[in-house]
Amino acid sequence: MHPKLNPTAALLLTLPPLLWAGNAVVGRLIGTLVSPMTLNFLRWLIAFALLAPWAGAVLRPGSALWASWRRFSLLGLLSVGSYNALLYLALTTSSPLNVTLVGSSTPVWMLLIGRLFFQVPIARRQWLGALLSIGGVLLVLGRGELHTLLQVHLVAGDLYMLLASATWAYYSWMLAHPTSEPTAIRADWSAFLLAQMLFGLLWSGLFAAAEWALGKGHMSWSWPVVAALAFIAVGPSLIAFRAWGAGVARAGPAVAGFFSNLTPLFTAVLASAVLTETPHLYHVLAFALLVGGIVVSSRR
Repeated sequence: MHPKLNPTAALLLTLPPLLWAGNAVVGRLIGTLVSPMTLNFLRWLIAFALLAPWAGAVLRPGSALWASWRRFSLLGLLSVGSYNALLYLALTTSSPLNVTLVGSSTPVWMLLIGRLFFQVPIARRQWLGALLSIGGVLLVLGRGELHTLLQVHLVAGDLYMLLASATWAYYSWMLAHPTSEPTAIRADWSAFLLAQMLFGLLWSGLFAAAEWALGKGHMSWSWPVVAALAFIAVGPSLIAFRAWGAGVARAGPAVAGFFSNLTPLFTAVLASAVLTETPHLYHVLAFALLVGGIVVSSRR
């Protein structure tokens, strides 16, 4: 089936950015209580425990998973092991404004990686859609004022987020181009996600252990931390990954990349709600640009 953007695909691709925006806000709120690699590991450990009762059969010795362990190890590294760990790490060394600004490069990474590694040509409408989409993000990040963006300076955290955006783009293209994945596992979203979590936990556990070995790890247990872990383990992890995988299958990675740029817009709105601030006109204008980028890029 040729990828196509329809109402179902649009809904599936809109839900993850909303949940990931919540993840960014929660990550900022508890950033001083839990170190980034430890937070990422605990998040996926809880998600793994919740999903295992439904899809645990994929982990049995006779499962077809083990014949494809190299591919699932890479999928787990790019998604569970790296992306959010880099996001949490970026938030500790860079401002939320810079991190979200660099994250807006995802659609461009989608197009470039698709062309370089998967031989997918880039249409002019996709470049136009990328410009509109990034324009909407810049409008939100600059709060409608040019001088705010001109004062931005890139630091180490911005490079972490740039790497995170590239890894997420490559991961999305891998989802759309299955190679050695067993059909039985691919057809069952819970088994497919649990297989990635298994190897992703090994990666994230390794990164967390290195964090503590270097004296960078810390953990302060409290009810806010428990509530935050429960949210990010269910919403941004299980629900969002399920919706994103289904959406990419229906609309294709290039179009899906533009939906990821809804994340900073949703982040701005959620942050405004948490801070009891009223949304501004530039939020509406940015939403129009983001949607325009999606529509332009997905037209035939």
